[in-house]
Amino acid sequence: MRREPIDPAGIEWTRVSPKYLRVRLVGWAIGSLIFLVIFSVPLVLLLTGVLPRFPFLLAWLLPAVVVLFAGWRGLLLPRQVRAIGYAERNEDLLVRQGLFFQRTMVVPYGRMQYVDVAVGPIERALGLCTLKLHTASPGTNAEIPGLPSSEGARLREQLSARGEAKLAGL
Repeated sequence: MRREPIDPAGIEWTRVSPKYLRVRLVGWAIGSLIFLVIFSVPLVLLLTGVLPRFPFLLAWLLPAVVVLFAGWRGLLLPRQVRAIGYAERNEDLLVRQGLFFQRTMVVPYGRMQYVDVAVGPIERALGLCTLKLHTASPGTNAEIPGLPSSEGARLREQLSARGEAKLAGL
């Protein structure tokens, strides 16, 4: 269902690579495991007899809540990745993301100062990259994660060229 402020009519969105889901899953698994270990400490201390007076129910409830929350987050990840998209228009670039809290950002080419491409170790292994757009405004945080490396390089060159052309027109 299209909603005009978030999803303008006539825009053909380009989705990020489906491989980006693996990057998000690795981060989710590592983060979930760390939280599970931390919140299981009271249970381990209770079962080993180090903290015998710790409430039994709370000791079991803490890791259970972490597992439930992590499972819920894990179920949302595929939809969150599918919600990320971008669209190139003649005057600006649109970047869309978010599932519950949706956001569409419009970055005019004339406002771009530089385009940054970053690659982490997991992204590099999967042939992906993250494109970041920097403007004069510190509040602008436009980034497109999960781009195939070739698409990231193409976008970096194209956006830089369009930005220079718009600045030259001033």
